[in-house]
Parts: sequence; structure tokens; C-alpha cells
Amino acid sequence: MRDPRQIVEAILAGRGMTDAEEIAEYFSDSPRKTYDPFDLMNMREGVDLILDTVREGGRICIYGDYDADGVTSICILHQGLSHITDNLTWYIPSRFSEGYGVNMAAVEKLASDGVDLIITVDCGITSVEEVEKAKELGMKVLITDHHKPGEAIPDCLVIDPKQDGEKYPNDNLAGCGVAFKILQGIQRAADLPKTVVNDALDLVGMGTVGDIVSLTDENRTIVKYGLRKLNEGLRPSIVALSKAISLDEITSENISFGLVPHINAAGRMGDAGDAVKLFLSEDPKVIDAQVDKLIACNSERRRVQDQAYEKALSLVTGEEDIIFLKVDGVHEGIAGIAAGKLKETFNRPVILTTPTGEGILKGTGRSIDGLDIHGLLQAHGDVFLKFGGHKKACGFSMREEDFEGLKTAVEEDVKAIYARDPSIIEGRLEFEMDILPSEINIDLADELGKMEPFGEGNRAPVFLMKDVRITYHRYMGGESQHVRFTAVRDDAGVQCVLFRRAAEFASLIEGGEPLDMTGTIRSQIWNGEKRVQFIVEEIRSGR
Repeated sequence: MRDPRQIVEAILAGRGMTDAEEIAEYFSDSPRKTYDPFDLMNMREGVDLILDTVREGGRICIYGDYDADGVTSICILHQGLSHITDNLTWYIPSRFSEGYGVNMAAVEKLASDGVDLIITVDCGITSVEEVEKAKELGMKVLITDHHKPGEAIPDCLVIDPKQDGEKYPNDNLAGCGVAFKILQGIQRAADLPKTVVNDALDLVGMGTVGDIVSLTDENRTIVKYGLRKLNEGLRPSIVALSKAISLDEITSENISFGLVPHINAAGRMGDAGDAVKLFLSEDPKVIDAQVDKLIACNSERRRVQDQAYEKALSLVTGEEDIIFLKVDGVHEGIAGIAAGKLKETFNRPVILTTPTGEGILKGTGRSIDGLDIHGLLQAHGDVFLKFGGHKKACGFSMREEDFEGLKTAVEEDVKAIYARDPSIIEGRLEFEMDILPSEINIDLADELGKMEPFGEGNRAPVFLMKDVRITYHRYMGGESQHVRFTAVRDDAGVQCVLFRRAAEFASLIEGGEPLDMTGTIRSQIWNGEKRVQFIVEEIRSGR
């Protein structure tokens, strides 16, 4: 039987990590993998532009996106720049009336408000015409983004780790990561105290996890220090929000499933500016009011999301190669979440569109591993009025009259993709290592915990238990949607829990036959006692 350290070393080796120095950095409580901000193309010129504007008394606007990455990006730069200027404002477009990115009406408004320099964060790399408009109106623009540029880029200073010619070692920075590197550059160029940078670690850690970028390389360093800062409890707004949603400790997991959904809910259901106001405030009354708004937005988001999911679900046969739907009345702020839930339910890529009036559809796509939904739709780019995204998620608008033609063409494309590689949808049990119930213990859970923070690019290890039998089970939850049971092999058992999918696997759980199951291993404190659990992901018959 393998000891816990052997198991962890084997997992790392399977992920291509065998160098002793790299492993030491990976596990270090004080990682050092970070890069000089001035290694980013145009960073020095961008910092000089900002500082020149400050010296000249110019008004600066930080223009961001309405998700957690955009919100934290705005807060990072606003908080940092407030040390050297008070001639500062910020702007987030409305998801509903303006849409993503820089828009002409906003540019004109900022010009009328006396803005001299627009700094975009987490957006702007495709805003070619909007930048020209801003320049015509006498404003300067600094684009900071982390999305892939299109064929044309704006004619201004651009800081984006994905732009052509960029040699910065980490092209996976989130938008808030780019904002943080700019803050590092400003701190050095203006000779500000290092606390100006350190005080932003909580925001950049939270935003980096929230944007689902790879938690490897420099991003892992950012998130490790960010989590440490978050758990010091020095930002009253984050303390208040954490308390309101019952978080005793902040981990990467409950950033993803607790803090970030509440931040995103503000932009999905109301005004993302409410989240910015929360994190920039130290006034207890303002903080309490803004937390209440985020809690209310998230509750409404859940209600509307469930309605949209059920409406879309009624249109799915279960036989589709790709679920491509037109659904009336889906709230624009939650369409992506509903599409993602359908994807998880059926293990199929999903494109969900909804009419917005005047013959226009807005659509969102979510994809499974192995299928690039951005590339799939980009091949039909002539039908889109707006289009953007990446391999696993995208968004677009199109004319309603083109819906059926696009649907037919995409379905044919997907059928051909599956014919070339059927494994994409075979529903295999995905895992990194076999494990026996006798090997699962507190020591192993603790050793695996040293691999955190988990997230994109550094997933919690998934194990396969083969030929186990269930000797006890108990359903939980108001609708018995969860189930706890004991999995046994060779007289050794482990406590297991399956969340949300109890009904799906009920016949296997109650059948008494040998089963194979995949899942993750973690410990928890229950009634003051530490115990280990196997968190089940998939179950198959062992025969």
C-alpha cells in the first residue's frame, strides 16, 4: 500500500512535474515565481502615460467589465492610483443597455465629463473604432486587457499579454492580473510604498480565481499570496460579504462558489457598480447596504436561473449532438449559467439564444472538453453582428432570420467532429490514479491539501475506486438530492458523499452490485472531529 507522499508525487509526475526545484516552488508557502512588470510590452510607456496625466492634473477614468475580473481590476487600479491623485473615476457599462466592452455612447459621456485618459481593464482589445472616437474627442486611451486581439488592434498604447510580439512569460494573466502588474509598475516608477501593491493582493487573488485562468506559474503565486491576504481579514467589505454567506475561511473553492457568484450577480441582475462601491468602501453603513444588494441580486439570479434552465430543458430531447436552442424570455444576465448547467447535465456543447426584439438574437455558448466552441462558431462568423470568447465559452448577437441556417450548419460540423473523435462524448470516467479505500485517510487528505489552491490548470486530483460495494446509504437535502454512503472493498471502507445527483445514480447506489466511481478526497471538521471524505463525481457499474 502506498503512503500519502508517494501518491502525491505520482500525481505530480503524471502532470509532468518531476524537477525538484519546480516541486519545491509548487509547495512553497512563499512562492517566488513572478515576473518584472516592465517585461510586458508597452508597460513602461503605459506607466509614464498614467504618471504624466497625474502630474498634469488630468482626469483619469478606469473603464472595466461587469464581471468579477472587471470589478476587481477597477478596484486594484482605483485603490492604487488614489495614493497619487484624487482626479479619478471609474465606469462599468450596463450589460443590458450597453453590452460588453467600450461603446461610443460611453466614450462621449466620459469626454463630456472632462476625462483626459481612459484606462480600460479586462476589455478594450477589440475597441478600434471607439478608441478613434475617444482620440477625436481629445482623450488619450491606454488599453489593458488579457483577451486575444482580433485582426486589428486599437491605435493606442496596448498592454495585453496575448498581443502579437509579446514575450512576457505568463500569457495567462487575468484582467485583474494585468491591472496588478500595472500597479506594480506605478509603485516602482513613482517610488510608492510596497504596501500599495501588497494591499491589492486580496483583490487580485479573488479576481484571478474568479476568471478561471490557469492557476499555474505566476498566477499560482498571485493566488497563494492573495488567499493569505484574504484570510487576514483586513478589508472590511470582504469580511462582511464572507460573513453574510457563512464563510469562515476563504479558499479558492469558496471564492469560486461563494464570493464570485455574488459579485457577478450584481452585473447579471442589476448594476456591477454596486460591487465596486462595496470593495472601495470602508464605511460600515455603505458596506452593509452594498452587501445586502449583492445578496439580493444573487437570490434573484438563482430564481431566474432555475426558471430559464427548466424552460430550456423542456426543449431538449437528449439525443442532440449539440444542444442549440432558441428560448424566449431568458434573462440575458443568466443565459450563460443556464447553458453551462445544460452542458453539465447532458455532456454536450450548448448554444442558447434568446430574442431581444427587432429581429435580433443574443446567444451564449458553453462547451465540453475537446470541442472548441469559439472555433466552431468562428467558422460561420459572417452571420454574427458581434462575436467573442474562447474555446469553452463564447457570446454573440445575430439576426433571427439566420438562426435555422446556422443551427443546421453547426450541427453538421459537430457530427463530423464526433465522427473523427468519438471519445469526446463517450462519457469516460476521467481520473488521474486508481486508489483503494484502505489508502484514503486524513494523512492523504492533508498531503493533497498542500497542492492547493485548486482551479483551472491545477485541478484537485481525481481518483478512481474500482469494484467497491455500498454498504450503507442515506439521502439528504430537502428533495433528497444528495446522498451519503460507505464504499467498501477488501474489508476497508471510506465515507462518500454525492452532491445534487442522487436521483441520477439511485439505481446503482441501491443495487448492491460492484461499482467504479471517481471523485476527490478532502477532509472536513464535523462536531470538532476531523474526518476524510470521498467526494463522488461519477459512478459506473463495475461489471
